[in-house]
Amino acid sequence: MSNPHSDTVPEQDEQERAAFEAAVREGLADSAAQRVTPYEKVRRWLLSWGSESELPPPQ
Repeated sequence: MSNPHSDTVPEQDEQERAAFEAAVREGLADSAAQRVTPYEKVRRWLLSWGSESELPPPQ
């Protein structure tokens, strides 16, 4: 279903969309340059939150 008002996007929505698109472009550039953190390291870090042995953020 299409939005009949899609050509009249409020300014805030346009700003949010622009910020989202910029973040996606940044992420794609980081990925292409192999500036990524393996899923396993991020998962281990997240699972440690709130525990007695909380880990520092992965490098």
